[in-house]
Amino acid sequence: MKLDIVVPCYNETEVLRSTCARLLDLMSRLAADGRIATGSRLVFVDDGSTDGTWPLIGRLAAEDTRVAGIKLSRNRGHQIALLAGLMAAKGDAVISIDADLQDDPEVIPAMLGHFRSGAEVVYAVRGQRTSDSFFKRTTAGLYYRLMRGLGVELVEQHADFRLLGRRALEALRGYGETNLFLRGLIPQLGFPSATVTFDRTAREAGISKYPLRRMLSLGLNGVTSFSAAPLRAAAALGALAFVASLILSGWVLWIRFSTDDAVPGWASTVIPVYFLGGLQLLCMGVLGEYLMRVFLEVKHRPRYVIEHTVGLGD
Repeated sequence: MKLDIVVPCYNETEVLRSTCARLLDLMSRLAADGRIATGSRLVFVDDGSTDGTWPLIGRLAAEDTRVAGIKLSRNRGHQIALLAGLMAAKGDAVISIDADLQDDPEVIPAMLGHFRSGAEVVYAVRGQRTSDSFFKRTTAGLYYRLMRGLGVELVEQHADFRLLGRRALEALRGYGETNLFLRGLIPQLGFPSATVTFDRTAREAGISKYPLRRMLSLGLNGVTSFSAAPLRAAAALGALAFVASLILSGWVLWIRFSTDDAVPGWASTVIPVYFLGGLQLLCMGVLGEYLMRVFLEVKHRPRYVIEHTVGLGD
């Protein structure tokens, strides 16, 4: 069985050589045991790095024929870079893993075992996350609960460390959306799946390339790509505002005609303006997020442009 391991990279010169050595050592052991073919490859995808990541990938490919590289013309984000690698991979099975190797590659043999047993998709699920900050663990848990509440099918505590068989990859090729959220898209394929569990470790060097801003962007993309619940919530808020406005109008009229406590014009003017104005801005913001994504999708622009490749042959 030919295996390709796809590793998206963005400014990863500090960890790339050690990551390459660990993954090649693992591939050598798997090949020696007869679990993978000798033509298996390690494919690095440079997502428009601004440091020496691409020259380093070129040197690694020159040192070992099992190493290949893809350079995108500009930074397109983790999900797009990962997709570029998956679409270029030719293995019978393809495993995606981040360059920092906080996700333990030693569970890859177990993933291959599930694949041989008939699972077309194998998810690597995080067990212990003691290396992550309390804030990151907490927000991740809240996000998974939110997505479940919105009806989005996700594998909890799974990021982008997974195995995809050739049938799953070809099915994924048919999804052309620009706003990519692979964690929600892969379960939609519907193929038999399995999970393996690992403990997340600390990053060897460098800093995370997924700061809070990128995490929030990915989370929002996941919500708007797979759930219409925010739109329905906006409609429900509009209905509630209408009912509340009727009640408020009745209260204002009662105060006006039944008591002498009413300040002329205050309640009937200020309260509806603040209430309805805030609600309208909220609903317009929700609608704007969806319209923005529709705008990006209907243009049908290429999701990425490959500038250079190394070690991929034709």
